[in-house]
Amino acid sequence: MPEVKQINTNIVLLSSLVLSIPTCFGIGYYYRKTIGEKKIASAEIQAQNIIIEAKKTAETVKKERLLEAKEEIHDKRSELDRETKERRNEIQRLERRNLQKEESLDKKSHQLEKKEQEINNKDKKLKAKEEEVSEIFDKQLQELERVSGLTVEDAKNQLLTDVKKEVKHETVVMIKNMEQQAKDTAQKKAREIIAFAIQKCAADYVSESTVSVVTLPNDEMKGRIIGREGRNIRALETLTGVDLIIDDTPEAVILSSFDPIRREVARLALEKLILDGRIHPARIEEMVDKAKKEIDEQIKEEGENAAFEVGILNIHPELIKLLGRLKFRTSYGQVVLKHSLEVAHLAGIMAAELGVDVRLAKRAGLLHDIGKSIDHEIEGTHIEIGMNLLKKYKESPDVIHAMSTHHGDYEPETIEAVLVTAADAISAARPGARRETLDTYIKRLEALENISNSYDGVEKSFAIQAGREIRIMVVPDKVTDDDMVLLARDISKRVEEELDYPGQIKVHMVRETRVIDYAK
Repeated sequence: MPEVKQINTNIVLLSSLVLSIPTCFGIGYYYRKTIGEKKIASAEIQAQNIIIEAKKTAETVKKERLLEAKEEIHDKRSELDRETKERRNEIQRLERRNLQKEESLDKKSHQLEKKEQEINNKDKKLKAKEEEVSEIFDKQLQELERVSGLTVEDAKNQLLTDVKKEVKHETVVMIKNMEQQAKDTAQKKAREIIAFAIQKCAADYVSESTVSVVTLPNDEMKGRIIGREGRNIRALETLTGVDLIIDDTPEAVILSSFDPIRREVARLALEKLILDGRIHPARIEEMVDKAKKEIDEQIKEEGENAAFEVGILNIHPELIKLLGRLKFRTSYGQVVLKHSLEVAHLAGIMAAELGVDVRLAKRAGLLHDIGKSIDHEIEGTHIEIGMNLLKKYKESPDVIHAMSTHHGDYEPETIEAVLVTAADAISAARPGARRETLDTYIKRLEALENISNSYDGVEKSFAIQAGREIRIMVVPDKVTDDDMVLLARDISKRVEEELDYPGQIKVHMVRETRVIDYAK
């Protein structure tokens, strides 16, 4: 029963609560509507007050801005009026200056017109004076011609002659001074360098020959060399290209050929045949082949030794062989390989003394005559052949240039080229280095004397010292002391152009004055 009462009580409470909810909503809605309308009315009043206040503030600001704008416009207008006034004053000042300048220019123009008129008057007077002076000059010139007995052209020629003599004398004096200065500064040093180079280098003396002599053990060997119906000697001559001369010379056979390598092959082959004792065509061919191989090895060895002696190691193998061939090549009795070694040493020593490239000088000196190794096989001078060979085997342009100038075919452009030329001349010109024939000396002497005698004023000329000096006697009345210097230079240049000779030729001129009197 208590539980039923409790449930009833709860139901009554719940029903009361449900019934009170709408009532609460109604009360709340009425309250909110009343209060909201009041607030809205209050907000509208505040908004109207704010708008009124804003309009008042805007009017105030507007008035302030208008006042400020009017003040700024007034200031700008005042400044503009001031600038306009200043510019107007400046324009007026410039106008006054221009007026002053115009007045000044008018005055100057007037003065210039006066000066121009004065100059014209002076010009007229000057022309009149010039005409007067010209007349006086002509009269004086005629009087001078009458007094001197010379025309104007004659006087000019005489004056030019005097000037030429004076210039000629000054030229001779200048040449003498320059030559003396050059000698004073260079001769001593050049002599020291050349003498030092020659002293440090020594080479063998040899003689040129186109024949070789093979010694025989007995005269019976001659018959065996000739063979039946001459078949042995024919086989040997055909295989070697050398002429065998078998004459009455006891126990000797002469081998003749202009090719030294062929002659050397024939000599070795013949000596081997004599030692072997078996001489017939097959054996001859075998010995000739062995001799050729030995000569090839010897050529290679000689080339390598030459390069090693000079200190040049990176030479093409073909150039090494060509160097070795120079051992069997002679020129004026001088072995070309020995000559090339001597030139390399001389050029290297002089290069070291002068502080230039020693290796380049040695290399060019060693290879300067490389063309002579095959000049009998190829057309052209040994210089052109040598240049082509060096280009073919990739030698440097400096080496090619240095070797190409040693006979004057090309102008030297480097010090090393000059040194190679000097070393070649030293090696060829020193006493005993070369042997020339009597005909060569005679032709050189005659050519020197003919060149000297062809000049006007030369009385006599004498070629002395085997053609290394020409002594010239001049006519004193025709050739003065100044003329001798120029004449000697002309003769030297002509000798250089027309003659080929080793070393140098001294041109020695003599002018003597003779006084003759008689005792009566």
